[in-house]
Amino acid sequence: MPVSIVIGGQFGSEGKGKVALEIVRRSAVPTVAVRVGGPNSGHTAYDRSGTKHVLRQLPAACVDRNVDVVLPAGSYIDVDVLLAEIKKLDYPRDRIHVSAYAHIIRAEHQEWEKAAKLTETIGSTGSGVGGAVMASVAREAANIPLGSAFAEDDARLEDYVEDTSRYLRERIKSKNRIVIEGTQGFGLSLLEGGYWPKATSRSTTAAGALSEAGLSPMDVDDVTMVLRSYPIRVAGDSGPLPGETTWEKIAKEIGCLSDLREYTTVTGKLRRVGYFDPEIVKRALDVNMPNRLVLNHLDYIGKKQDIGDEKSEIMKFINQVECDIGKKIDWYGFSGSAISELETLSV
Repeated sequence: MPVSIVIGGQFGSEGKGKVALEIVRRSAVPTVAVRVGGPNSGHTAYDRSGTKHVLRQLPAACVDRNVDVVLPAGSYIDVDVLLAEIKKLDYPRDRIHVSAYAHIIRAEHQEWEKAAKLTETIGSTGSGVGGAVMASVAREAANIPLGSAFAEDDARLEDYVEDTSRYLRERIKSKNRIVIEGTQGFGLSLLEGGYWPKATSRSTTAAGALSEAGLSPMDVDDVTMVLRSYPIRVAGDSGPLPGETTWEKIAKEIGCLSDLREYTTVTGKLRRVGYFDPEIVKRALDVNMPNRLVLNHLDYIGKKQDIGDEKSEIMKFINQVECDIGKKIDWYGFSGSAISELETLSV
């Protein structure tokens, strides 16, 4: 059962890409990085040279350029974005595999989202994923003027297209590790998140990511859920954020003189931020049942060297989180480029 799934337990931007990369690096066998969803969310990771990469189509887990990459049928692809990322990384072409049934985002999907004013009403990035999903489920209905296209229909992807479910099955038979990199977070999930209509257009759970990858539940032996110390939501009218505060207030409370403000990778807008809310995490735990929990952005709480000092602010925070959610944190994450920045001490 050599399949790992990495998903977010809040509203996205938890650091899933960094964690997926860490799992790839720790694998004792060859690995395949799978990216589900679409380009409406960006994943950030640093390669071994310390270079930062922000990717919207390729999985962040591939930045070392040493794994096979799969974009399965549950992918929504902006071909221009994908080809630009392949070129930027100078990724080996023969290591990229795209399902013939992966959905292509077309200009009409982006235009539909713009006309529907989704960027204003739900904080959508306007990348066209929602429009492509709508076109897919409409199945060419006469009263919904949106068409679908698939990777096999786009000549630019001809060299990459194949049956990715069969390809992944062969890799599993060969004892490779498959790492599925989920997108966004539990609170944005269309079905389970609880914030509809202020939600994304897909299920963002481990089960949803597995379905989009075209694999069986019997394949999975590892589910990692990623959290962050201060959850965020995207700018605008994007939905409730329990305990919402400001970046300035957080900086003042932790005595930080630096500008902590975060901006979304797709739209460049200032993220909303709130205090850690255990309730959404507990619901995410119920649905996803992860065997590993990662808590990222701990540098907003304290210093890395204070891990293990029970009197430190960072350990008080971790202990309180564990008490509130009823589960231990397995890995600690701090900002930075080096592989050592993701702590692996079990608590």
